[in-house]
Amino acid sequence: MIRMMIALAIFLLGISTSWTQAAPPVPLIFDTDICGDCDDVLALAMIHAMESRGACRLAAVTVTVDNDLVAPFVDAVNTFYGRGNIPIGAVGKGGVTEEGKYLGLANEKDGGQPRYPHDLTSGKSAPSAVAVLRKALAGEADGSVVIAQVGFSTNLARLLESPPDEYSPLSGEQLVKQKVSRLSLMAGAFKPIDGNAHHLEYNVVKDIPSCRKLASRWPTPTVWSGFEIGIALPYPATSIERDYGYVAHHPVAEAYIRYMPPPHNRPTWDLTAVLAAVHPDRGYFDLSEPGKVTVAADGLTKFMPEAQGRDRYLILRPEQAPRVLEALVQLSSQPPDKAEHSVKPTR
Repeated sequence: MIRMMIALAIFLLGISTSWTQAAPPVPLIFDTDICGDCDDVLALAMIHAMESRGACRLAAVTVTVDNDLVAPFVDAVNTFYGRGNIPIGAVGKGGVTEEGKYLGLANEKDGGQPRYPHDLTSGKSAPSAVAVLRKALAGEADGSVVIAQVGFSTNLARLLESPPDEYSPLSGEQLVKQKVSRLSLMAGAFKPIDGNAHHLEYNVVKDIPSCRKLASRWPTPTVWSGFEIGIALPYPATSIERDYGYVAHHPVAEAYIRYMPPPHNRPTWDLTAVLAAVHPDRGYFDLSEPGKVTVAADGLTKFMPEAQGRDRYLILRPEQAPRVLEALVQLSSQPPDKAEHSVKPTR
């Protein structure tokens, strides 16, 4: 009996120890074209929720759209979630130029006061995305960083080409190979879309040369979330109408409404890549066999199986969809941590 009690105590102690020894937060870089569709905004909100839960740490945000309001808008969202000191990098000249329906929220005022306080007022004041990427990577442990790319490939292609600098003596490609554990990106299509087997996905075709460079030269494991994944998981408009009312004004809900007023259930393209980046082992998605993704001259993505291939793409089984959608809604609508939201950190 005594031996059994000792064995039980050791077993329970082992369980208690395993519960208290949680994995450290994953250093995450979010590379986004946050400007056009509202799914980028929902994805950024998810990241903040997962950081509050201890799953990740947002090391930097880099934007792939050349619009002076994009970086301020990101800063406004980050500040809303109590993390206004997160580095933000801008793509600058040569990046895709776009207008945005919700970016004006960065300048919105109520009674003469900013609706969403922040201190980055123009993209011209933000450092270059490549500099931010190199500094963020150099400051992290080897093999620890996860990158979620949910926009164009401009910044990451430029990173691969970057020379040594004050942050690291390594070339961009060497720095990525040393520091990045995996890349999760929303790009391409790996099933026919509405019967079309030649679907040219938006994130790819807006900067085909950069996406081709990334597909051919990226040196670490890569998981692609294809167009078919996001459209299979439409975000419920009822969540926008009901789950964000804990404050008078919410940047995520307002961005969704300004992009396209409800009722409409918007595809969750970028959210899926973020979920897969931070929680690759939670069974939200299946993965294809290993292989190689190539990008044709017109932007068509193709996957060829290879036993030792670098790339995989997400597969969503019907029985997985309800659980994934629940996670996307709960994470994106989670309120800011009150302790973090009470004081805006200094940049």
